[in-house]
Amino acid sequence: MRSVDVLIIGGGPAGLAAAIAARKNGAEVLLLEREARLGGILKQCIHDGFGLVRYGEKLSGPEYAGRFIDEFHALQIEALTLTFVTRIEKKQEGFLITAVNREGLEQIHTKALILATGCRERTAKQVSIHGTRPAGVFTAGTAQHFTNLLGLLPTKKCVILGSGDIGLIMARRLTLEGAEVLGVYEAKPTPSGLTRNLHQCLHDFNIPLHLSHTVTRVFGQDRLSAVEIMQVDEGMNPIPGTAQRVECDALILSVGLIPENELAEGLGVVIDPKTKGPLCDAGLMTSVPGVFSCGNALHVNDLVDYVSQSGETAGQNAALYDPHREQTLIPVTAGEGLLYAVPQRLDLQSDNSAVTLYFRSRQNLGRCRLVITADGRELFTRNYPFLRPPEMERLTLDLSDRGLTAETEIKLEIEVMPDV
Repeated sequence: MRSVDVLIIGGGPAGLAAAIAARKNGAEVLLLEREARLGGILKQCIHDGFGLVRYGEKLSGPEYAGRFIDEFHALQIEALTLTFVTRIEKKQEGFLITAVNREGLEQIHTKALILATGCRERTAKQVSIHGTRPAGVFTAGTAQHFTNLLGLLPTKKCVILGSGDIGLIMARRLTLEGAEVLGVYEAKPTPSGLTRNLHQCLHDFNIPLHLSHTVTRVFGQDRLSAVEIMQVDEGMNPIPGTAQRVECDALILSVGLIPENELAEGLGVVIDPKTKGPLCDAGLMTSVPGVFSCGNALHVNDLVDYVSQSGETAGQNAALYDPHREQTLIPVTAGEGLLYAVPQRLDLQSDNSAVTLYFRSRQNLGRCRLVITADGRELFTRNYPFLRPPEMERLTLDLSDRGLTAETEIKLEIEVMPDV
């Protein structure tokens, strides 16, 4: 059995950034990755748009990941690929991880653990699509894998359900490869993807977007032959009498992502029902001391630049983790106008300086104001020309000398401002 200071599960952009940051802070690091190569989902994202925040450049997914992989190897950090974690045990001093790979079973002891396990896509059954089980129903990520990595065109005429970013990107990608995208259908009354993707992927290619519509049934035996589409009401319930049958050979699903946190839940980590990721402090430590979370396992990000930043935060704090240091935690809550805020608590013993907060609005808003209070006392305010749920917002606060105590509760609220 070997022992390391920091063990990271997941070799995508969050895990790579965490490993690099932990190593730079003096830790002995080991990274475990279940796939054959590092890079995570970025390996199949051949479109550009990555790195705009971090590098000020338009990079493809492999180019962005490649910069981290090069630095990872330059620092001589060890990675075990095709390695699956089967068990994590909490010990008096750290954690015992059991993993299996081509070499057999291996046990590793670590002082601190970083979960950079990413997220998974929702399937057809999770969004209540009825009918048979024919070939031709793909998640957008699976369609992207077939097209970009395997060189196989999964459809000639398709319908895309959901206007999430990967669905929009695949609408463009499949069109460029010669497939006909009949339309993108979204159950919500507003699009779910970034504004730039709506323009670059749909408007520029004349692909229609149908809001307040959803797929309710699929048809076909061996292969999908058609889908049933219906309009939905404000509660996203199908409206009787609006059904239409659309002939197609594939249904591409872009209906949301779910953070992968089975390992976290097995350790007893408290999960936030709003983000589906762990509750954490500003250092990204979870409710279990010594366990850190970052990237899309913590909450689904819309930019990989923010994924990398959270990995760096988790890596640095995991390397400096002291199991004997006491914590004084105060809650951070999101008001009704917000979907969520991360982190969900602050440690007064270590988070008294710059703290980065992430949040999403609950609905599309015009001119509005974010107000952050501590027990009703205003700490910070910022005006926004607009806020949209698909576009995550980030801000950094200096909380030193703000008079925070163990009884403090910090709250983020949105105030809509009148048009002038």
